[in-house]
Amino acid sequence: MSEPSGLSGLMQGHGLLISSLLRHAARHHADTEIVSRRADGGLDRRSWAGIEARARRLAAAFRALGVAEGERIATLAWNDWRHLEVYYAAPGMGAVCHTVNPRLHPSDIAYILNDAADKVLCIDPGFLPLLGAIAAELPTSLTDIVLLDDTLPATLPALPAHLRLHAHEALIDAAAGDFVWPVLDERAASALCYTSGTTGRPKGVLYSHRSTVLHAFGINMADAMGFRAVDRVMPVVPMFHVNAWGIPYAAAMAGAALILPGRQLDGASLHALMNAEQVSMSAGVPTVWLNLLAHLRSTGGRLDTVQRIMTGGTACTSLLIDAFADEYGVRMEHAWGMSEISPVGTYHALKPAQSALPEAERRRHLLKQGRVLALLDMKIVDGEGRELPWDGVQFGDLKLRGPWVTAAYFGQAPGSALDADGWFATGDVATIDADGFMEITDRSKDVIKSGGEWISSIALENIAQSHPDVAEAAVIAARHPKWDERPLLLVVPRPGRTPTEAGLLDAFTGKVPKWWLPDAVLIVGELPHTATGKLQKTALRARYADHLLALKTD
Repeated sequence: MSEPSGLSGLMQGHGLLISSLLRHAARHHADTEIVSRRADGGLDRRSWAGIEARARRLAAAFRALGVAEGERIATLAWNDWRHLEVYYAAPGMGAVCHTVNPRLHPSDIAYILNDAADKVLCIDPGFLPLLGAIAAELPTSLTDIVLLDDTLPATLPALPAHLRLHAHEALIDAAAGDFVWPVLDERAASALCYTSGTTGRPKGVLYSHRSTVLHAFGINMADAMGFRAVDRVMPVVPMFHVNAWGIPYAAAMAGAALILPGRQLDGASLHALMNAEQVSMSAGVPTVWLNLLAHLRSTGGRLDTVQRIMTGGTACTSLLIDAFADEYGVRMEHAWGMSEISPVGTYHALKPAQSALPEAERRRHLLKQGRVLALLDMKIVDGEGRELPWDGVQFGDLKLRGPWVTAAYFGQAPGSALDADGWFATGDVATIDADGFMEITDRSKDVIKSGGEWISSIALENIAQSHPDVAEAAVIAARHPKWDERPLLLVVPRPGRTPTEAGLLDAFTGKVPKWWLPDAVLIVGELPHTATGKLQKTALRARYADHLLALKTD
């Protein structure tokens, strides 16, 4: 074998392992708090040192149950300290932490558990009825169920006879306390998350230790989440949703405190917890912040310590950015990502040129999803695969590549999710301006193609949702006899408001080309959402796709 060319570095070869993040937090930020709201409303207080010690015992318990390296340990749980212990115990021992979204349809949950061939299921007591509903469909690979509680309840759902049941605390109490985190291959699988299945069955995304640690470094950069040891971070985004956007790992890396809100995610509960626990930074989807804003406005409440809020999942509106900045002094930070990219890909942090813009222009700029994180690269291409210029005007299909971008879905051939040049197609349509700021204009399946030209449904939705009479809005492509497709606006009014079609259409004047204006407006009582809180446009299109054709024939 020939000698490698060039001179090799002489640095130590320690792998990038998730257990190293927890060991760091326990050793150097031992007393920093992990605060969890329990189901009864009370608070549980732990520390990074305490979580690390309990996670090692839990890892020993999993090993005693027969869990081998690479086997999957599933969770159906909220954001709390026991879930956090599984987050670290499973990958730390060499297994895979498989978070399952309990908001999915039970048939999808059963499918996901079987597709992953889970060995152990860790479940919050509140989800026991759900477990009972899918008992007959549980995978044959499943051997043990761990109830994330002090003890087992007197009454349990009927389950297959071969399953062994354990209480989380009993497992930890009985486990050996001398477990040592093993040295693993940094490319070994660490976590498994499934997409929400809006276009078919959910698909698994399998993360590695290396990709997860690099992603934590990426989001901890100053122009992203940038956690510090003095921060008290509250992830409202669920831990079952793409690893809570990487926050449990990034917080350990920085030694920041974690405030875990449990199942109580209404505006009043979040407000009380934020102030009581002096939260400095929080993260979640726009719907959460709209509910918090409504609560603050109706009660006259204030946010005593919150400095910034990171939002993603769906596009943030100018209403949220302006309201939190002007009324509460809180900076709303826009980001974008998806399960397939671990999930954060871009973060909106201003460059000097944007910081110098007049206030109104700077605020409008904040609606963009931001700049790509270091170590990632992105591009937009046309329908023929040709790269488009970064002019902020032309929009095309968004592609990414980098060390925390998936190469294949779980169970599929390596590299099968990539094109010939190694790029991953996100399914989003976007523009990129000359300074590298990306803005999502649509999902590729949601873009409206009118007379051969594209119309951005997201741009129209952002304008509609800034109307004072609108609580929520959706724009879909409706079939048209002349133009193939035209925009149809659906609006949920704010309580006590009665928006009119004329008044809503006036809001678009001067903000988009005239030919972009919706052809019709429908006032509806509610809009359907996916299990992750996104607008379910497939359901809207199925119901309203022929609405304009019906108007033409009336």
